[in-house]
Amino acid sequence: MAAQDALEVERKYTVEADTPIPSLEGLPEVGRVGAPVTHILEAVYFDTEDFALAANRITLRRRTGGTDSGWHLKLPGKGGARTEVTEPLGADAARVPERLRRLVSVHTRARDLGPVARLKTQRTVVLLLDAEGTALAEFCDDRVESEAPPSGGLRQAWREWEIELVGGEQELLSAADDLLADEGVHPAELPSKLARALGPSYPVRPERAERPKRKGPAGVVLLARLRGQAEALKAMDPQVRQDAPDAVHQLRVAARRMRSALATFRPFVDAERANRLRDELKWLSQTVGQARDVEVMRERLAELAGAEPGALVVGPVMDRIRRESEARYRQAHEVGLVALDSERYFRLLDTLDAFLAEPPLTERAAKAARKAVAKRVAKDIERLHDAVDAAEEAEDADADQDTVDAALHEVRKMAKRLRYAAEAARPVLGKRAKRLAKAAEQIQESLGELQDSVVSRGHLLDLAAQAHEEGDSAFSFGRLHALEQQRAAEARTQFALDWADFTERHP
Repeated sequence: MAAQDALEVERKYTVEADTPIPSLEGLPEVGRVGAPVTHILEAVYFDTEDFALAANRITLRRRTGGTDSGWHLKLPGKGGARTEVTEPLGADAARVPERLRRLVSVHTRARDLGPVARLKTQRTVVLLLDAEGTALAEFCDDRVESEAPPSGGLRQAWREWEIELVGGEQELLSAADDLLADEGVHPAELPSKLARALGPSYPVRPERAERPKRKGPAGVVLLARLRGQAEALKAMDPQVRQDAPDAVHQLRVAARRMRSALATFRPFVDAERANRLRDELKWLSQTVGQARDVEVMRERLAELAGAEPGALVVGPVMDRIRRESEARYRQAHEVGLVALDSERYFRLLDTLDAFLAEPPLTERAAKAARKAVAKRVAKDIERLHDAVDAAEEAEDADADQDTVDAALHEVRKMAKRLRYAAEAARPVLGKRAKRLAKAAEQIQESLGELQDSVVSRGHLLDLAAQAHEEGDSAFSFGRLHALEQQRAAEARTQFALDWADFTERHP
């Protein structure tokens, strides 16, 4: 079986041993039910000694029998769906495939993975088909025997049903819930067979953390922001490892938002621990984020060159852009993967978990959130004004354009920090924070266009030099450089308009 990934959308139901299966032909779009087929499935589930995977609702198993023998890794997704990643059985039944091991390392962090449960399932499968015979869903009647841990652990036996979408829509599952509820059958309380098999050893999810409230403690605003972004970072880790679209960007954004929150709300936590965490998050975002920078430049240059009239594209311009960017992307992505497999990264995750488990809050964190948080956001507004003043001073002093652009880059960073601060403050500051975040984002975007132009021009100079050395024309790269200069001028003009609007609304 070749390695493959799939999105799994299903429902599970716990039923008694003698519960009859109701007619399923009344479900939406179901025209008929296929003939039943029975399989004997044997699966061994793997986890760390402290059930790090189960605690994050992840299952990893090696299963034989049925139509999909192999290693199966199920990662939680949005709306109850799960991403299933599979690998062939392999010769060693005790050795987790390297690809799957790396995809869960954000949780296992180099700890050993070993057998924690063994399940034997008698599965009877029927397909739910539409009028044309296309499979909409798969109904499974499972009779399960488990032993956890294998060879001498807790033994249990139960029956459950599953309905998994194949080509049907979500409405089919909702209708199945209603149909089975009429028969006294309801969705299973536990999320997986493993959860049932582990019994009391299955990790209990922690109680929902306190939510930010206007009159509640100010420190809760910071902690809520950190928890949300820590979850986002961990969710993106396996996506980055699989080189999924936008994954590097989203991981880096999560790291930057945590850094920003620790800076904005610095008085609410122990400064030394917060600074150490900020330094490590900076290392992570810079190291893993290199691939994103290459990706942005590749798209920008390809778009710019693609818009040129054919007569003005002299030589293998697009091919050179593609080859150069692909080489740099592969190198940058590999640097990011090395970082994600490093001891330094795992210790960062440990530090982040410990920080959230026992937050080093100060006395100021106990103050009423609305006033204390508003004060911190006001400080970031002040920092943005100071950065703009410094840029204007550089321009008034007739500094060279590179110096002015560098000063404007600092303005962009302060605008981004303010945007993130306003986003974090929204639960206690409401619409005011929403408007502020939007205004700061506009400044960030206009100056982001300027910064992209600065970086792009550097790449174009390198490409022109390469073309010249290899005997190709550098004409087109010179044209693109001039177009980027024009884009930069337009970005500075747009920033001036955005800043005038910002100062009018947020003096």
